[in-house]
Amino acid sequence: MKKQLFALLFALVPLTAMAAGGASVPYSMTPDLDDKASLQRGMQLYTNYCMGCHSLEHQRFARAAEDLGMPQDLVEENLIFSSDLAFNDQMHIAMNKDDAEAWFGAPPPDLTLESRLRGTDWIYSYLLSFYKDPSTGTGVNNAVFDMVAMPNVLEPLQGVQEMVCSETDRPVEGAELDPLTGKYQSCDVLQVTQPGELEPDEFEEAVYDLTNFLAYVGEPSKLQAQTLAPKVLIFIFIFGVIAYLLKREYWRDIH
Repeated sequence: MKKQLFALLFALVPLTAMAAGGASVPYSMTPDLDDKASLQRGMQLYTNYCMGCHSLEHQRFARAAEDLGMPQDLVEENLIFSSDLAFNDQMHIAMNKDDAEAWFGAPPPDLTLESRLRGTDWIYSYLLSFYKDPSTGTGVNNAVFDMVAMPNVLEPLQGVQEMVCSETDRPVEGAELDPLTGKYQSCDVLQVTQPGELEPDEFEEAVYDLTNFLAYVGEPSKLQAQTLAPKVLIFIFIFGVIAYLLKREYWRDIH
């Protein structure tokens, strides 16, 4: 029986890895739900660059605005672009699923739970890993998601990125380490060849903000939980002191 249980556990390990996003990714990020400015910028980026195709059907504009400290008039003026949507509506898109399937081969998925499905490291790496590829229908490919159907919507910010042969400080699969320079020689290095509106560091920060926002959307109650946690701990501490003093008072005559 024990052997069967161990065999089942080992069989579930690969499935768990696949659910978390599969193979390892080249970049990593740590979400910071306390950084309201980052979350606000991430929501702005999402509505401007992603929401044309990807909905957040389980998130409301009003809920996000309340959690992130954004005034209603500011959200309505700058983040809601469709006359069919109101402040209290869910973050739907106008694109028809049948049209999307005809254009892209499959309807773009809703991203409400994407951070919980794939993990923030995967999303962050995916958004940083688009590169020019004339052989594809969209003219781009992705080092994390090969033959991706999605165009690089962030290209105006990042610029044109290509896969080139170069040196890199980051270990790349199949790369050889040069003992003289301490760098890796690879022909799978992503490099911006035509600059965009943002510098590389600024673009990485923008992608971080966008990924951070998706981490919040995946579990918005976590933000409230973090806000309430100090108050709950203070209450438990005060209640514990009162309970201890009350216990001493009741047991004083017995002892």
